[in-house]
Amino acid sequence: MQSHQKPGQSRAHKFWAPDFPFRPGSRPFFYGWVIVAAATIGMVFTIPGQTMGFSVFTDTLIEELRLTRLQLSTAYLVGTVLSGFSLPWLGQLFDRLGARRIAVYAALITGAVLLYLSQSRPISDGIASLVSGMGISHTVVAFSVITLGFFMIRASAQGVLALTGRNMIGKWFDYHRGTALAVSGVITGFSFAVAPRILNDLITRFGYDGAWILLGILTITVMAGIAWLLYRDNPEQCGMQMDGPQNAGKKRTLHADAIAHRDFTRSQAMRTLPFWTFTLSFAFYSLFVTAFTFHVVSIGAEAGIGRTVVIGYFLPMAVMSVSTNLFVGWISGRTRLKYLLILMNLAAVVAVAGTINLSHGWGVILFIVGNGITGGAVIGLAGIVVPRFFGRRHMGAISGIGMSSMVVASGIGPFIFSLSISATGSYQTVLWISIVIPAVLALLSITSDNPQRKFGCP
Repeated sequence: MQSHQKPGQSRAHKFWAPDFPFRPGSRPFFYGWVIVAAATIGMVFTIPGQTMGFSVFTDTLIEELRLTRLQLSTAYLVGTVLSGFSLPWLGQLFDRLGARRIAVYAALITGAVLLYLSQSRPISDGIASLVSGMGISHTVVAFSVITLGFFMIRASAQGVLALTGRNMIGKWFDYHRGTALAVSGVITGFSFAVAPRILNDLITRFGYDGAWILLGILTITVMAGIAWLLYRDNPEQCGMQMDGPQNAGKKRTLHADAIAHRDFTRSQAMRTLPFWTFTLSFAFYSLFVTAFTFHVVSIGAEAGIGRTVVIGYFLPMAVMSVSTNLFVGWISGRTRLKYLLILMNLAAVVAVAGTINLSHGWGVILFIVGNGITGGAVIGLAGIVVPRFFGRRHMGAISGIGMSSMVVASGIGPFIFSLSISATGSYQTVLWISIVIPAVLALLSITSDNPQRKFGCP
């Protein structure tokens, strides 16, 4: 029987074939650990779309674009919320296209958006001069230009590229899933911690536009290349199995709560309490840490702390985060995840309390410890909960909702903190409101058992 596939289609199919340009299964070691390394690099490349990647650009953008802090925060909110609404659909696209293809697309788009952001001032000035006779102010133009940039970078980098790396690791590991995510989280955590300083140095040396141009070129050339060369969606398409052949005959010692008995659809998952407890807990911390990071210099100034000192808090936070992440990775297969969620939410209460009292030495300690534990727990749990509670088949669609919530929350955070400082002259009002949320979520976490227990766990 003759094939009706056109030559161009055949070449395109081969370009994305799991065994091209090499067969992952032919390696003398389990390829899943290459996946961990590649996915971790992908997470590092999400930094330009993360809040800590924007925080050092905030004051420069306010000056260059002639926007107020509230206006820039509003643009960040609008762009981020719009990107968040796109993630459920993009999560389904991940399920359909697979990790490799969607990661390449996301890297190329991220790089292009960074190049666009580097020209945000001349683009704004150019458009403003063209429409000046129409009564459209420079502020409206600059706001629109940066909002578009925020939307694209948040969707492609913080959204898709991050979702892809985390889900890909989850598909390649079962018994060692916690360990694999913890190893990735260690490197990611330290990268996120040192990013503000490195980006600040790049801005000092090359200017904000030169820094974004450099990051854009690296993302297009390096990250897109790594994604195409090393990313693979799952072990089965490569003729392998989760955890590798050396684990196939081993007696599993996982906690009964760690075994998935069935695959949930997105709608089924969304009808369970644990889905929303975990999702809202992750979303709250995304809101809080984004708000603090976005306004880090301003919050530090209110507490009487200088720019260099307050940015320096990210490093000890990273040490605490990495330690927590390793602990979560180790213990996750031996206990119920709800206990770790309770710990995470209580630590978030401590983090907010520390921020309220940041002008005191003991407040700084609470801030660093609370954020370190919460951040490490989020990194550790976010990649585990979906495959463990709801199975692997619809990971993209289910995690897309969770990622959407986190992204939307991360956009709301800087905005409401800006409202607080604009309306009251202080961040204290919004901080006192914020401390109630993780306390309530900690209580809800007590009843957030794994839904899989109904299908095989005693």
